[in-house]
Amino acid sequence: MAGSDLKRIRRLGRYLGQDRRRLLLTLTLLVPQAFSVAVQPLLIGQAISILRTGTGATNEAVLPLLQPLDSTLALRLIVAAMLIAVLLRFALQRVQLSNNQYLGQRLTARIRRDLFSHAMDLSLRYHDRMPVGKLLTRLTSDVDALAEVFASGAVGVLTDLVTLTVIAVTMLLVEWRLGLLLLVSQVPVTLVILWLQRRYRKANYRVREELSQLNADFQENLQGLDVVQMFRREVFNGERFNRTGRAYREAVTGTILFDSSISAFLEWVALGAVAVVLALGGWMVTAGAMGLGTLTTFILYSQRLFDPLRQMAERFTQIQGGLTAVERIGELLEEPLEIRDLSGDVASDAPDGISRPLQVMPSTRGEVIFEGVHFAYRPDEPILQDLSFRIAPGEHVALVGPTGSGKTTVIRLLCRLYEPQQGRILLDGRDIRTLPLAELRRQLGVVLQDTFLFSGTVADNLRLDREIDDRRLREICRDLGLSGLLDRLPQGLETELRERGGNLSSGERQLLAVARVAIRNPNVLVMDEATAFMDPSTEATLQRDLDRLLERRTAVVIAHRLATVEAADRILVLRRGRLIEQGTHRQLRAQGGLYAELAELQERGLARL
Repeated sequence: MAGSDLKRIRRLGRYLGQDRRRLLLTLTLLVPQAFSVAVQPLLIGQAISILRTGTGATNEAVLPLLQPLDSTLALRLIVAAMLIAVLLRFALQRVQLSNNQYLGQRLTARIRRDLFSHAMDLSLRYHDRMPVGKLLTRLTSDVDALAEVFASGAVGVLTDLVTLTVIAVTMLLVEWRLGLLLLVSQVPVTLVILWLQRRYRKANYRVREELSQLNADFQENLQGLDVVQMFRREVFNGERFNRTGRAYREAVTGTILFDSSISAFLEWVALGAVAVVLALGGWMVTAGAMGLGTLTTFILYSQRLFDPLRQMAERFTQIQGGLTAVERIGELLEEPLEIRDLSGDVASDAPDGISRPLQVMPSTRGEVIFEGVHFAYRPDEPILQDLSFRIAPGEHVALVGPTGSGKTTVIRLLCRLYEPQQGRILLDGRDIRTLPLAELRRQLGVVLQDTFLFSGTVADNLRLDREIDDRRLREICRDLGLSGLLDRLPQGLETELRERGGNLSSGERQLLAVARVAIRNPNVLVMDEATAFMDPSTEATLQRDLDRLLERRTAVVIAHRLATVEAADRILVLRRGRLIEQGTHRQLRAQGGLYAELAELQERGLARL
């Protein structure tokens, strides 16, 4: 097994450590369960030996404990012992299986919780390149495969190994020559199984990858269903989905080939071993070197010997699938956190050699400074280049520029959704990388043009991380001018929203987005054309509350409407990630630069700012 597998399996031990008692119980039951399996062929052989002794045979090996007893009494004791062994085996299997399932479900619940938490902490850069469907496969299908491995695979392999060991020792004690012959035959069998399992592991990894792509395609088509239908892409997307489905089917077929090869190989070897035992044992019985009861015992043992191997091969198939899941889960857990919340008393690993206490600032003003910021989503495509500017506390600044100039990227960097490759961003004189993320984002109120609402009630979407009672929440909504919207909803604040707020209009969703930011009373307000989807009536109703929200607060606004830009204290004009102009509306119009061109085009209805 590769070192990386061992490392990842050791990581799983951390999750199992919380259930040490149940795990110890499972391991303790392995030995008595193995003995209950191994003793049955021996008892059957002893019954035949006693019957043969009663007919005058002298070469039968009867246990010393049974030799003084009458044959009828000895047979009754053997039957009673057989019944006890069978009942004990069933009882132990019942306890072990239920215990394994319990441990497996608790293990996967903990892993899924940590996977979800880690996925939430990963930066948007990781999620930009990882399709949602592929990530969901790791959180669901891969974790379920891991649960199946532990519940019926890993512990089952230990059971089979203990059973195999007990059977091997018993065979050597009963007749060492036949026992050694059967054990030697296991060496090539084991080597072939391991070779096939390695091939199966590679094929199974491909299955997981193809399943991830299948889920990603399915999720993408569901999310873009309106576009698919409007542009009549059903047939084209269906053919592409079918190609992905065929690739998944071919990958599964590859695993079936290796799985069936292992089963067929074991069946042939088991038949060959029984034939050898019959031939050699029959000759020994005829020569008087061994009794018929002992030969019967070995025939049963030869079959029982391959049962654990057959089960191990089947479980190894599960385990290889589980190791593939462990590998894929490990890849996600090992993905480094680009956006880290520095902890401890001192930010020892803060950028630019900064080492200062991490504490909440006693007073906040809302000053924002970008110093020589460089950023690129991909190394060959720079978005921001040596961007520097200062926004004074309480100043309202509008960001203007052509599409792709980096306006939205400025907001993402300020919120630490991404990290700049060079330069730094200061909030009230503090590098934002030295601030706890919760404190940084508490000071920022962000309203994006593309509003996201969770499924749940309207009240839940307004509260989010704040604890506000219903009465206070209604008062805030009334002050923000939401009464008209809430009156239109069937249950007001308790109205259930569909996924992404599908039962609301775009303007209503944006209205709720503005309201939930206002509830948080941020120091810096960041807005990406917050009223873009509102009708004139709704926008007019909200404008008064927006003015009050902006009062005495720093505001960074991505503006596309000339009216919004004109109201700003200062305008920053970006082009290709560089700040090329800044000033008031009148100053920039007088300069006759890029802003003047954009403003003139918008006045003529030919462009947006």
